[in-house]
Amino acid sequence: MSFSTDIVRWRYKLLPDHVIGEVLTKKWVDSAIPFLALALLVFGLGPFVPHFFEWTTLGNLARQFAEFGLIVLGLTIVMMSGGIDLSVGSVFALSVLMSLIGMNVEGWSAGTGLIATLAVGASCGALNGLLVGYVRMRAFLTTLVTLIIFRSLFEIVFPEFSTAIVTNMSDSAAFEYLGTANIGLAPVSFLITAAIAIGVHVVLSRTRYGWHLLAVGGARRSAYNAGINVRWTIFSAYVCCSTLVALSGFLFASRIGSAASDVGAGLELQALTATVLGGISLGGGRGTVSKAIMGAVFVLLLSNSFLALAISGPGADLVLGLILVAAVFLDVRWVKNRHKLLRSVYISPAYARMPDPIPTDLGAGAMAPNDRLRDVGVIGLGILEGAEDVIFDRHDNLYTGSRHGDIARWLPPDYQRWEVLAHIGGSPLGMALDRQGHLNICVAGMGLYQVEMNGTVRRLTAETNRSLLSIIDDSNMKLADDLDIAPDGTIYFSEATTRFEMHDWYSDALESRGNGRIIRYDPKTRRTRTVLKNLVFPNGICMSYDNESLLFAESWACRISRYYFDGPKKGEVEVVIPNLPGYPDNINRASDGCSGWP
Repeated sequence: MSFSTDIVRWRYKLLPDHVIGEVLTKKWVDSAIPFLALALLVFGLGPFVPHFFEWTTLGNLARQFAEFGLIVLGLTIVMMSGGIDLSVGSVFALSVLMSLIGMNVEGWSAGTGLIATLAVGASCGALNGLLVGYVRMRAFLTTLVTLIIFRSLFEIVFPEFSTAIVTNMSDSAAFEYLGTANIGLAPVSFLITAAIAIGVHVVLSRTRYGWHLLAVGGARRSAYNAGINVRWTIFSAYVCCSTLVALSGFLFASRIGSAASDVGAGLELQALTATVLGGISLGGGRGTVSKAIMGAVFVLLLSNSFLALAISGPGADLVLGLILVAAVFLDVRWVKNRHKLLRSVYISPAYARMPDPIPTDLGAGAMAPNDRLRDVGVIGLGILEGAEDVIFDRHDNLYTGSRHGDIARWLPPDYQRWEVLAHIGGSPLGMALDRQGHLNICVAGMGLYQVEMNGTVRRLTAETNRSLLSIIDDSNMKLADDLDIAPDGTIYFSEATTRFEMHDWYSDALESRGNGRIIRYDPKTRRTRTVLKNLVFPNGICMSYDNESLLFAESWACRISRYYFDGPKKGEVEVVIPNLPGYPDNINRASDGCSGWP
């Protein structure tokens, strides 16, 4: 082997290129980008902004987050459903006005004022939801119009009560407690928002409503065809959004106790910047509460820093606008090209220099060409698709699977008659009968299954232990391939690859990396454990006659190996037949004590 070949070999061995692709498959990658942006903002502005890390600053930030965070959460819900709400600033202004009229002017209790404020917000959201969800008007134009309508209402009503609002104060202790009190070191309003954020997270990620919301945002037509009430889902999203905005206005009113004529002006720009910067997709169907929170904190930190550095309001708005443009650009490009990028880096070939194969000329013994299969008959031609393995039971019935997920039983003596024993789904591959006469089957994409002769299907296992250093979740089986059963009933089966699905098996061939493994399933304890890993597409598997080892084929390595699961050599692996002139697939034990492979 030359020196240059050594360099190439060590380069592919030491540099884990495939790790980059596996990292990009993780869902937390979307959250990592806003998190890094937030970290850069904190450590970039912290040394230059006065009192940036002081507790007083953090306390004020927590109170502002309690109000702004609710608006961002509401806008997140709408955007995940595929819509947008530009009226949040105007709804916020109306909610603050309603709160102050009720609490400062009319002298309501905190409960009455809260209910009235939430009712105002819900009414605004219902109007938006009705126009967008049921009348099917475009969300952008609709909420732009309602922004103007709600703002106009505020400007009509506010002058009538402005003097009374400023000259009076609320008598409600609960209202004052809500805006100024702390529990421990945390403001009460912040704890309320944190509890709501947790609740929204649970609803969006763990409930049927959250799944419907994502489905409607991701593909509205498909969601409708799946039976989801699309109109109601959109309507409810706008109502939830405006109700959260109204609660935000109530908290703001309790903290400030007054209002100016420009309250809520430009708030939609800040909220939209926070959501998009946090990674909430403008296209809908994608986003999390954690991303929304990171975006909200980012915008608040930036706005407060501008204020501390005496940067003018128009200047701060200009920067926020530029950040919003950049965030939208990155969001559009990321959504459009993520799969292309992932596809280009996920497949990472390993160095696999094949040795000279075993000769196959006429004098090569067992490897010499022959015509022993010349006179064989054919079963199921034109009927079966994707048959992988075959097996006879004690009554000479013949079983095989199909790519449609069926297990077919061919009846003797001529095997022209057949019936479907069971429908499993997936792609049934390797098969083996146990002592009870049950058919045990590896099903690609689903795991290890068992079929009784009456057609009853039972899943034995679909998960195994996860590797400690694996980036991708390799506990779920992707391509269970072939199996055999030890004398004590333990089932050993191969999983050809942990990185690719059945329809993508050729990608594993391009990599020729040790992505496969052999798994042991104990029917007595129902435990599943990986016993051998880093195998190069382990395919066929069969028990040896010594009852202490099994033989398995590694297709892309062109070899047959033996694994000792018992006896003095327990745990050892030895290559039995290297350098095969082709790619071995299934292997089975022949009646003469030898193993054969097609």
